[in-house]
Amino acid sequence: MEKTAKPKSRLCTLCNEKRAALKRPKTLEQICRECFYTVFEDEIHRVIVDNQLFKPGERIAIGASGGKDSTVLAYVMSELNRRHNYGLDLFLLSVDEGITGYRDDSLETVKRNEIQYGLPLKVVSYSELYGWTMDEIVKLIGLKNNCTFCGVFRRQALDRGAALLKVDKLVTGHNADDIAETVLLNILRGDIARLGRCTSIITGEDGPIPRCKPFKYTYEKEIVMYAYFKKLDYFSTECIYSPNAYRGFAREFIKDLERMRPRAILDIIKSGEDFRISTSTKMPEQGTCERCGYISSQKWCKACVLLEGLNRGLPKLGIGRSRGINSEHNANMKQANGTQSLQSKQCGSLDF
Repeated sequence: MEKTAKPKSRLCTLCNEKRAALKRPKTLEQICRECFYTVFEDEIHRVIVDNQLFKPGERIAIGASGGKDSTVLAYVMSELNRRHNYGLDLFLLSVDEGITGYRDDSLETVKRNEIQYGLPLKVVSYSELYGWTMDEIVKLIGLKNNCTFCGVFRRQALDRGAALLKVDKLVTGHNADDIAETVLLNILRGDIARLGRCTSIITGEDGPIPRCKPFKYTYEKEIVMYAYFKKLDYFSTECIYSPNAYRGFAREFIKDLERMRPRAILDIIKSGEDFRISTSTKMPEQGTCERCGYISSQKWCKACVLLEGLNRGLPKLGIGRSRGINSEHNANMKQANGTQSLQSKQCGSLDF
């Protein structure tokens, strides 16, 4: 009786020599590890070059949380900088939100990355900048709106840390999935201002420090594969305070679309890029916060509003997009300036 021949292993569709080790989520090509490393890194290099993200001699801060995205970003940026002679001075920048059992552990990963990649590390903390930790904020407000506080404070903390490092640009690990989710969220919220800029590969050019997203077209699944096959050291636990985050529902929807049609993620990003805001639409005018000098379209920036609410025992003061919040501040400006509470402090110890 003849034995049934075992099916031959598929060969890599790119080199046609080595055995395929994975199927690319973005293209569904079956390729070997070496070809995957090459196309993954080359695509990011092309994004950097085509969009002229950097100039030789610039100081670049890499937003480092210890998670897969920022760890892969730090590794790839370090490799490409050396391989293609970008001529950049790279730094790691981390924010300690004060989340016990989460951020303290992930920062240990970042400290190991500092040694592994030979990149200097700067850590800024909520407690130093704002006088509050996220543990303290959650204890006061609960889990419903905590992501609002953390998102606003974190964004400003990164800018303040980047200013301390005197860098020219800040790069973040936002990937294609993140950007597609943001497009969807801004549509659902009817946030025209953010919808108009959320797909830009460089943002904040009118602010203190521009931000770049080299992973704009890189799928999250491929970042995970790259980290896994390269055996990179990263922290994989989700934030303990984010299970009810609104973004999570958009993320699940995007994942469902990707399962049915992998290119859906890039199509959503392309749709966001092609949105045109009507000339009759009134956009917020950019200015600076009267209290701390940070970029703001209101008299007080969102961080100052939230911080004032915390310090006054009114944590819900800055939640939502109520037009009355800054109006209340205007009405109480004399009182806030004249009889300022000993607890109250402007959002951050660094003036812009």
